[in-house]
Amino acid sequence: MVVSKVLHVIPSIAAVHGGPSIMLEQMARGLSRTGIEIHVATTNDDGAGFLDVTCGVPVVRDGITYFYFKKQTNFYKFSQPLSRWLGQHVTEYQFVHIHALFSHSAMAAAYWAHRRGVKYAVRPLGTLNRWGMENRRPWLKRLSFELIERRILRHAAFVHYTSEQEREEAALLKITTRPEIIPNPVPLTGDESPGGRFRGAHPQLRDREIILFLSRFDRKKGLELLLPAFAAVRKEFPSAALVLAGAGNAELVDGLHAQAKKLGIEAHVFWPGFLKGEEKRNAFADADLFVLPSRSENFGIAVVEAMAAGCPVVVSDQVGIHGDIAAANAGAVVRCDAGELGRAICRLLADRPARALMGFNGKCLTQTNYSIETVTSRLIAAYNAALSL
Repeated sequence: MVVSKVLHVIPSIAAVHGGPSIMLEQMARGLSRTGIEIHVATTNDDGAGFLDVTCGVPVVRDGITYFYFKKQTNFYKFSQPLSRWLGQHVTEYQFVHIHALFSHSAMAAAYWAHRRGVKYAVRPLGTLNRWGMENRRPWLKRLSFELIERRILRHAAFVHYTSEQEREEAALLKITTRPEIIPNPVPLTGDESPGGRFRGAHPQLRDREIILFLSRFDRKKGLELLLPAFAAVRKEFPSAALVLAGAGNAELVDGLHAQAKKLGIEAHVFWPGFLKGEEKRNAFADADLFVLPSRSENFGIAVVEAMAAGCPVVVSDQVGIHGDIAAANAGAVVRCDAGELGRAICRLLADRPARALMGFNGKCLTQTNYSIETVTSRLIAAYNAALSL
């Protein structure tokens, strides 16, 4: 059987949730361009609030049909209307692709697909990684995993991991369902910034080495390591500037500001807020280095976007694609250690030819491994293989 109609189910596609939501839409667009009919079922969640959308009716955008349903609780994003709709319509699809675990939408989609005899796959979105299992409501997560998520995974046709590291960490939970390692698709538009625009918009950054962090502000991102690492970097490179582009909860952001002040670097740390579109491209183009010292990252979308722009990267060995980066010599890989992070940044800031080579290698890596075309073909092959079993 050749797949022709697929339903994707995800708790939310609000931009506030960052990479997972963005990648779902990129994935859907890639599949739709091949002629496969793609529908997405989700809630109207927008973080603490709600998206301005009409619920319960199809909304067509970029050739993809979206169905939004009312979120009734923030916890697990419970939505009885979504579950009811799945029970009525899941048999209209050849295959169901579930995005996330530990959410009501995943439970409902897996239940109805299995009950109606429709095959499905699960993309865990890093929810099975060791750090998340141990640091985000660990007792509740363990209980839920044994009672609910393990069964969801057992009945899946395959589990869609986005990196080998994500698969390896999930294996610690004794998950035996067939794995498919398919990376996230990152659009390579070729619409690159010519450089100089980000510095031009922020005169305080002119003639300075820019170290860029661009991601959601979250405890797992390792920002508490990056600030002392940057303090050490400034001893060797007094003109260096750290740009922290992103947003997070007020308590976390206040804590980061307090840490920067305590380290005496607050005047050299810049907070441009959440960047997107042209602003984001300009930041990548002007950065001397991109840094992501995460304690847990099943993939690393911002890292791939930086490499696509030709920016060398420094990542922790907990970023899912760190092995690809090291093998391609597209950046430096370090442990989650402030001293090691600072030394790696200093080495690269001192070696312009090495940075140029890494930037070139990173562009090649993204084109080979992470283009929408490459990922789409691998997804279709996985769907068809599952349907043939």
